[in-house]
Amino acid sequence: MYDPSIAFHDPAAIRQLQETKLQALIPYLAARSPFYRRLFEQHGIDPAGICKLEDLRHLPVTEKEDIQLHNWDFLTVPRENIAEYMASSGTLGSPVTIALTAADLDRLAYNEYCSFVTSGGTAADRYQLMLTLDRQFMAGIAYYLGIRKLGAGLVRVGPGAPFLHWDTIRRIQPTVLVGVPSFLIKLQEFAMHNGIDLQNTPVKTVICIGESIRDELGNLNRLGQKISEGWPVQLISTYASTEMQTAFTECVHGTGGHMNPELIILEILDEHNQPVADGMPGEVTITTLGVEGMPLLRYKTGDICIRQRGTCACGRQTDRLSAVLGRKKQMIKLKGTSFYPPALYDLLHGIPEVVDYVVELQSNEWGTDEVLLHLQVQEPSEATEARIRELLRSRLRVIPGIRFLSGQELHRIQFPEGGRKAQKLLDNR
Repeated sequence: MYDPSIAFHDPAAIRQLQETKLQALIPYLAARSPFYRRLFEQHGIDPAGICKLEDLRHLPVTEKEDIQLHNWDFLTVPRENIAEYMASSGTLGSPVTIALTAADLDRLAYNEYCSFVTSGGTAADRYQLMLTLDRQFMAGIAYYLGIRKLGAGLVRVGPGAPFLHWDTIRRIQPTVLVGVPSFLIKLQEFAMHNGIDLQNTPVKTVICIGESIRDELGNLNRLGQKISEGWPVQLISTYASTEMQTAFTECVHGTGGHMNPELIILEILDEHNQPVADGMPGEVTITTLGVEGMPLLRYKTGDICIRQRGTCACGRQTDRLSAVLGRKKQMIKLKGTSFYPPALYDLLHGIPEVVDYVVELQSNEWGTDEVLLHLQVQEPSEATEARIRELLRSRLRVIPGIRFLSGQELHRIQFPEGGRKAQKLLDNR
């Protein structure tokens, strides 16, 4: 059904494949999706007229609020055909449910199989999963299924304590870790305090999920640099979302996350839903290919990235995505200075005194943005606060509020009840 070699074909062949799959998707949505059938009727869209990739520009976009408000109108199969329910965080409070058929789970496994192959993985590797497989979390099950399809060995440890991970590394000798970059910092710190030699571990590669380890130019940001310091591992960046059921994963050359063209159509759009010029940032907008249960058409993810075209050093001809520059609705404007949260994360990762953090966004009585940094630092003091404030002033030109917390207090903020992964940003505006 799927052929991973398509990524190495010439752009004309990739385009033809995508258009063939698009021509199958549009009538499928018109016949089976209450949401898209209604959308086509409201806008006078003839499904037969959507044949080329350029034709997508004539269609309205779909946003997360649409799925939130009309969740089950996106379902295109009978309920008895749903094999598994997963969830994504919602913009309006409650989670968004994503329903997958058995074929969708197979597609998910194939997607992550391609991710592992792209990153240099083979059946001879052993993978240590450092993320949860429960709580309706798609990433965990996706990586599990992908490793099974790859035929490699794996050990499921979850987001546990550093001691447990290092004990497992000692016993199982994994060659690849899959986890959140900020947790890798905790592994490093545990190793340094407990006599573990980072220069001589079995781990050769780390698949980084959920947080950017590169900047818009493809260089390691401060988080990526911090992980690489003293630990000779290959860092692989990934980008994905639950709704699109697809991932963009770097190859070993680290020049952007490769698209799986048989699974997804990529657009980078401006605020008027028009394509941006090559090399310019815009909102990642996707159309899923091959999804049975809840396919999406021109879905705007809210993530701001840059598309990279051209042949990669690995030989793949597929488009690539830069690191996420920010979220469209999370831009901060503090005292006249505009920036995205990743710029603040990068700065905090470069401050030695900062152990961990949460960024909280609020609106003041005049409706403008306020930023409060909840920081766990090595030694809270006025001198430490003064140094952090000066670094913030020099890099951002503005100074957010600062609040020192203990590790336990910060953990409670990062992991609210039912939370699946550490929250670095609380947007309470």
